[in-house]
Amino acid sequence: MKRSFRSRALVVAAAIALGCSSSHDERNDHTGDDWPVYGGNNAGNRYSPLDQINVANVSQLKVAWQYHTGENSDPNERGYEIQCQPIIVDGVLYATSPKLKVFALDAATGKEVWRFDPFEYIEPRYHQNRGVVYWRENGDERIFFTAGSSLFALNAKTGELKADFGEGGIVSLYAGLGDGLDHDVSKLMVIATTPGAVYRDVLIMGTRVSEFGDAAPGHIRGFNTRTGKLEWLFHTIPRPGEFGYDTWPPEAYNYMGGANNWAGMTLDTKRGVVYLGTGSPSTDFYGGGRHGQNLFGNCILALDALTGKRKWHFQTIHHDLWDRDIPNPPNLIQVRHGGRMIDAVAQATKDGLIYVLDRDTGEPLFPVEERPVPVEGAVPGEAPWPTQPYPLKPEPFARQYFTEADINDLDPESYEFVKKRFLQTRSGNKFIPPSVEGTLVFHIGGGAEWGGTAADPDGIFYVNSNEMPWDLRMLDLETSMKERRNAQLSRGEALYATHCAVCHGADLQGGGSNNPSLVDVGKRLQRKDIAAVIQSGKGMMPSFQHMDEFRREAIINFLLKTDEPEDMHNRSAAGVEEDTTSRFPYVAPWVNNGQVQFRTPAGYPGVKPPWGTLNAVDLNTGEYLWKVPLGEFPALTAKGIPPTGTENHGGPIVTAGGLLFIGATQDELFRAFDKKTGAILWTYQLPAGAFATPATYSVNGKQYVVVAAGGTKYGLKPGGSYIAFALE
Repeated sequence: MKRSFRSRALVVAAAIALGCSSSHDERNDHTGDDWPVYGGNNAGNRYSPLDQINVANVSQLKVAWQYHTGENSDPNERGYEIQCQPIIVDGVLYATSPKLKVFALDAATGKEVWRFDPFEYIEPRYHQNRGVVYWRENGDERIFFTAGSSLFALNAKTGELKADFGEGGIVSLYAGLGDGLDHDVSKLMVIATTPGAVYRDVLIMGTRVSEFGDAAPGHIRGFNTRTGKLEWLFHTIPRPGEFGYDTWPPEAYNYMGGANNWAGMTLDTKRGVVYLGTGSPSTDFYGGGRHGQNLFGNCILALDALTGKRKWHFQTIHHDLWDRDIPNPPNLIQVRHGGRMIDAVAQATKDGLIYVLDRDTGEPLFPVEERPVPVEGAVPGEAPWPTQPYPLKPEPFARQYFTEADINDLDPESYEFVKKRFLQTRSGNKFIPPSVEGTLVFHIGGGAEWGGTAADPDGIFYVNSNEMPWDLRMLDLETSMKERRNAQLSRGEALYATHCAVCHGADLQGGGSNNPSLVDVGKRLQRKDIAAVIQSGKGMMPSFQHMDEFRREAIINFLLKTDEPEDMHNRSAAGVEEDTTSRFPYVAPWVNNGQVQFRTPAGYPGVKPPWGTLNAVDLNTGEYLWKVPLGEFPALTAKGIPPTGTENHGGPIVTAGGLLFIGATQDELFRAFDKKTGAILWTYQLPAGAFATPATYSVNGKQYVVVAAGGTKYGLKPGGSYIAFALE
C-alpha cells in the first residue's frame, strides 16, 4: 500500500530531547512533569506529584486548548469510542483517534506534530484503543501501538515506521499463539485494546480475543523492542507438564481459548516483575467443555519480565461462569501492615472486591476465606466449582447480589415491573450458576472496569464502580433454534448462533447500547453498512475480518431474512463442522440470552440508586474514607431526586494538589473532587462524554489536565476531540 506521513519535524525537534540520562524503566517509575506511560507510571498509580492545580484554585480551570481528530464529526452516525489515556513525554503528547490513527501534539498548545494512519498498511479493523507505549534508549525513541492484529513501531519524532522492527515496522499479534495447536489461529480474532509494558528491551503484551467457542488462546508474550522478535510466551491455558495443566480437562489447550490479559499490566522495575490480570476462559457463562478450576483464567499473575516465568498467581474466580474478568491493571502500592511498610499489589474486580496481596509472594494482606457456593440448578453438562474466595477486607464497593430491598421504587410502575421479574428468578448469592430460570446479577459490566484505579503514596485507593443489574438466562441453543425454524437452520443462522448470540441473544433482542437489538436491522441499515461493521468492527463489537467473506455474507443473509433453511445437522454447510482431527471451534450447547441490562420501563437501572459510585479506601486499614454517587440524570435531578450516579466507564487520576479528576459518566461532565472528602469542587460540560481516563502533566512550569471526549457510548452523541485544561 501507499506510504504517507504528515510530519512537522521542526516542532518535534524543539520539544523532544535527543538523549536520556536514565533508563526508560526508571523514568517511568515517577511521573514528575510527564505522564510517560499508560496509568501515569510503571506502577499504574494514576497519581501525579504536581500541585499547581489544587483544591484552592481548581474552580479557576479553563480550557487551554482543544485538538479535533477530524473523526466522529457526523452527529447522525453512532461513531467510534475514544478510550485512550494519552501519554506525555518531554512536552509531546501521544494518543490515538476514534479510528485508530496515532498522533503527536505539542502538549502546551495542542498543535499537531505528526499523524500516522495504520490502515495505509493493513486492512481496516476498528476497535477500542486505550493508549500507546513509549520506549527510548541511546537516542532511539519509539512509539508502540496496535491496530487490528498488528503491532506497530514508530519513530517517536517523526511518526514513521521503524523499518528494523518486524516486517518494515510491523509484527503480527498471532506470533507464537498457534504453536503446538492442531488448528490455524491466524483466522481468529486477536487484537490488543490496552497498551503493554516495557522492561529494558522487552515489550510485554496482552490481547483481546473472542469470548465464544472460536477464541484464540490468551497467552502473554514478550517482544524485543528493537527487532520485534518473540522473546518469550507464557501459556495462560497450560500445556502438558506445566503447572496448572490438571485444572483443565486433558488437551483443553487444543480447543479452549481466552484466559487473556485484555486490561493492561503494571511493572516493578526493581524486581523485574510484571503484574497483570486475566479474563475468563471461553465460553462466557458456560463451562461444560472446561470442567475444573481453570488456571490461569481469572488470575492475578506475577511474571518475570525478562523470561515470562511465573513467580506466583492468585485466582479470584474458579471456573468462571459469570464473565468476571479482571478488568483493570493491578495497582502497585506501599501499605503499612503489622507495623511495617509492605510492597503490595491492589486489584479491584468486576464484582466489587479489592484484593491486597504481598508483591513478592501473592499472599493476601487481609484475610480471604474460601467458602462453599451454590452448585444446584446449573444447566446440563455444567460442573460449577464448589468454593469461591471471599476477601474479608476491604468490604465490597459494589452490591454483591440482588435482593427484594434493592428493587427500583422511583415510581409504582418501575417497582411492579422489576418485582415481577425478581420473583421469577433465583437470588441470594452472586455465585448462583447461570440457569434457564435466570438470575438478576451484577458485575457483568463491573463493579470496577477498564478505566483503572488510582492510589496516593500514602496507600489511599480510589475506584469508581457500576451498580447495573443484568438479566442472565441460559438458552438451549439447538432447542431454541428448532422452535424458531421447525428443526431447520440456515447456514447464516448457525453461524449467528455460534459467533453472535452470546452478545445479541439467540432471539436477536440484544441488551443495551453496547449490544443493540438486531431485530429488523435491515430497516435501519443497508447491507453494505452491516457488512462494514461485521468486517471492521465498531464500538464494543470486534472485527470479524478473520471470518471469510462467504460466512460473513451468510450471517448478513440471516439478519436480512434472505437466506434459506437447511438441515439442522448439516454442520459442514453451516460452517461449524466437527472434523476428526480437532475439537475446535468449540460449539457450546448452551448460550446466554445476550448481555441484557435489567432496566425499568423508563430506562433506568432496575435497582435503587446509587447506580454509579466513587470510592476512597485506606488500604493500610481496609476501611472506607468516603463513598459518593458518580454522575446524575438531569431529568431526575429536576424532580428533586438527589444525584443517583450513572453507569460509568473511564477511570480516575489523583494529584498532590489534593484532587481527583474523572469523566466517565453519562451526563458528559468532567469533574474534580476533593480527594480527602469526595466533595465536588469543579465541573465542566464536555462537548461529548469522556469515556476515557484523563492525564496530567506540566510544560514550562504550567500544569495541564487533558481528557478525550469521544462520546458515543450509551447511545450518546459522538465526539472526536482531546481537551486540555489549565489555570489562566
